[in-house]
Amino acid sequence: MEFSIKLNARSACVVVAVFENMKLSAAAQALDRHGEIAQALKSGDISGKPGTTLLLRGLAGAGVERVLLIGVGQEGPIAEKSFVAAVHAAVKRLASINAAQATMALPLGDVAGRDLHWALRCVVMAARENSFRTDALKSRKDPPTAGVRKIVFEVPASAAAKAALAQAVAIANGIDLCKELGNLPANICTPGYLATAAKQLGGEHGFNVEVHERKQLEKLKMGCFLSVTNGSTEPPKFIVLRHMGGARNEAPVVLVGKGITFDTGGISLKPGAGMDEMKYDMCGAAAVLGTFRTIGELGLKLNVIGLIAACENMPSGSSTRPGDIVTSMNGLTVEVQNTDAEGRLVLCDALTYAERFRPSAVIDIATLTGACVVALGQHNSGLFARSDMLHDALADELLASGRATGDTAWRMPLEDAYQEQIKSNFADLANLGAPGAGSVTAACFPREFLRAKKSPYNVAALGPSPGSGLETGRPQRAQPGVRFPSCRLHRSAAQRALKGGRQVRERRWHLREMPHPKSKHCFTLFTVPCSNSLFVNDF
Repeated sequence: MEFSIKLNARSACVVVAVFENMKLSAAAQALDRHGEIAQALKSGDISGKPGTTLLLRGLAGAGVERVLLIGVGQEGPIAEKSFVAAVHAAVKRLASINAAQATMALPLGDVAGRDLHWALRCVVMAARENSFRTDALKSRKDPPTAGVRKIVFEVPASAAAKAALAQAVAIANGIDLCKELGNLPANICTPGYLATAAKQLGGEHGFNVEVHERKQLEKLKMGCFLSVTNGSTEPPKFIVLRHMGGARNEAPVVLVGKGITFDTGGISLKPGAGMDEMKYDMCGAAAVLGTFRTIGELGLKLNVIGLIAACENMPSGSSTRPGDIVTSMNGLTVEVQNTDAEGRLVLCDALTYAERFRPSAVIDIATLTGACVVALGQHNSGLFARSDMLHDALADELLASGRATGDTAWRMPLEDAYQEQIKSNFADLANLGAPGAGSVTAACFPREFLRAKKSPYNVAALGPSPGSGLETGRPQRAQPGVRFPSCRLHRSAAQRALKGGRQVRERRWHLREMPHPKSKHCFTLFTVPCSNSLFVNDF
């Protein structure tokens, strides 16, 4: 799908808005030379309710072959939910029209509380989502659609509008890479495959890419990370990407992605039902790679480091056992009470490694625990931040960014009192918290590895929304008015936890659409002033 900006473009189809009170938008009025659109409204052929559609052909005097009417609700500033429904209906209808190009003449600048840039991004994301395919590994591909292949926006071609469109396309490209990697089976998308994908990105966009092998990890004393890899024959990879587009002395933003390419739970084996979905446990890594694709295409004037800890978590005679004690890169010892809580073991060493860059912000993206879905359900992410003036400001900005992108979050507690739940009788820490507040104790664990060495940066944490559907190419955040059901594993795990009064321990829930992602829009994370130190973690 291609996109461009041009006034009065000649297209085979023009998309215009109509309202519920039988009123026409300005673009619709301009095409309604003989009252045919108005008559369609009066006759009830289209109600004008959000998402309703009607395709008209051969309008006299319109100068265009087809006119697609889209209902947007009440006249006046269009409600965001109504606009999103209209856009999704429009791109879906355009996919069935045998035309090379369509003009999008919806009132993009008349959405309540939103600007033109937001509206452009909304259309691009909806169109790319609608065209996303999942048949790459099928011997017989799904029949290609004969729909519109290019959308032209009927808005002035200002430099700001062109930049907004370029950003939207770059973010959509990053999201597609994230979903493509996530959808691959674990026998293809191995740690080595992720390393190759990172090197390919580096070659395309000029990133510096390093891949640390097992021997190097042993020299770095990443004992927690290596403990997760013990049961697998697939060699682990620790991938470092560098985009140094900012000032030489500017502290970088560090993105850390969990890359468990398949998670059986190890010796603490997961239930068989839904285990095929454990290929998605590398979606934090996929989000980092997707974000770097977007960064490369936009050529951002930022210094950004990407860290990906990639391995498998498998059971075998050499696997780490529950009760084993391992030593992390920063010297803290950890009692492995449950090998299915492996994500925090992988990430704690990656976070310690991140300290060498003296970053202004660390953004950790991981499918780490399903306890948050028990606490918040499907409609909000959990955001964890320390309670002080600096972190309150950071949390407020992240919450505002979530509202701006439709990727909403809810602030959760992150207090010292919860640290008591991750204490061990035999080691400095346990990798599993005592019952209660499972999502909070999951956030407390990586925080301990930052403050243990008096980290120069502070801590906040952000968690993902649990919408399922990544395997179908759906976005991982719910658009306004669109809800996605929980996957089988999440639903059964939550039911067992609620019935037994127990926390849900280390259950996968789908990654938000990123780059982040979901958003999605991961660039909202970069709006945090670099002078403020930040650690963000997806739990």
